[in-house]
Amino acid sequence: MIDDTLDAGTQTAAYELGGASALSVLTEPSEFGGSPDDIRSARRATSLPVLKKDFHVDSIQLLEAVGLGASAALLIARALPPDRLRRMADDAADLGLEVLLEVRTEAELERALAVEHAVLGVNSRDLETLVIDPRVTERLLALVPGDRVVVAESGVSSRADVERFAAAGADAVLVGSSVSASADPASAVAGLVGVPRSSRG
Repeated sequence: MIDDTLDAGTQTAAYELGGASALSVLTEPSEFGGSPDDIRSARRATSLPVLKKDFHVDSIQLLEAVGLGASAALLIARALPPDRLRRMADDAADLGLEVLLEVRTEAELERALAVEHAVLGVNSRDLETLVIDPRVTERLLALVPGDRVVVAESGVSSRADVERFAAAGADAVLVGSSVSASADPASAVAGLVGVPRSSRG
């Protein structure tokens, strides 16, 4: 638990004030302490895009995401067989829902690149060991064509971290723990934004 006093709406307003371009919200209750109400609260507090950042394994969850007011949903390549991954990405598009398609290996990236309408996410965190290795993200970013939008995920706690991923070609970073734990989340976000990325691909 990072901070059990956090209110999703208040936190959202602070992140937007700090210059965030989008919001990421976990709704899973037992492992991450989330709730579907967190997305509803975030949506009431902002007009920014809101990502439902959960483990989605069935298209009914995408319908739920739309119903909650999410703008996008996370799909993890490692968690889905190739045919289901493609089907869920297509279902999301049919629902008007953006997809953040997360990868961590070259093979997963190859599959993800075939989903033309997805934003790509490269996770520095191994979801099985929870070890963070920024070199994984840097290696995979170099393989993403320049016309694809790609987000570096995990391991960002300082402006230097953002600069490192921007230099490797990330268009954006997804930051969780460091801003959630801050006593001044607006300032924490403000310290991370506005870093130009280098060209890629």
